[in-house]
Amino acid sequence: MSLAQALEAPSGPVLLKVTGDIEITNVDDEAHFDRAMLEALPQHETRTHLPWYDGRSVYRGPLLRDLLSAVGSTGSLLRVSALNDYVSEIPVSDAMEHDVILAMSRDGVPMRVRDQGPLFVIYPFDDFPELYTEVYLHRSVWQVSSIDVRRSSRP
Repeated sequence: MSLAQALEAPSGPVLLKVTGDIEITNVDDEAHFDRAMLEALPQHETRTHLPWYDGRSVYRGPLLRDLLSAVGSTGSLLRVSALNDYVSEIPVSDAMEHDVILAMSRDGVPMRVRDQGPLFVIYPFDDFPELYTEVYLHRSVWQVSSIDVRRSSRP
């Protein structure tokens, strides 16, 4: 799927809904993605340690900036929500400055809900140790279900 073309409707179960300040949609004013649609975006790998796992793992998925491009994001802030209703705000600048991925697999295995999947925001902590702080760890949302793109922080 070219990042510039319109989004087709998902044919499988929806893993991610992107809402808010976006220009490219496929279900009313939202962009819905199934696994195949996310896998069609350019894939990236990050090898890093996380405090929730022992050792270093390889995480694979689309770059957050490529997802934002695919939906024509016009915002500066992402409100990322998890299946358990956890919410974190991530500045779009994080996605532009670092290879932040929306991981779909860990060590070659698709991430299931019981394994913090199906989607997990992963920062390249090993490549940029200065990111390994509470601020960025709180932005590392697992079980991501939706992203609301905003122009600024608002309730």
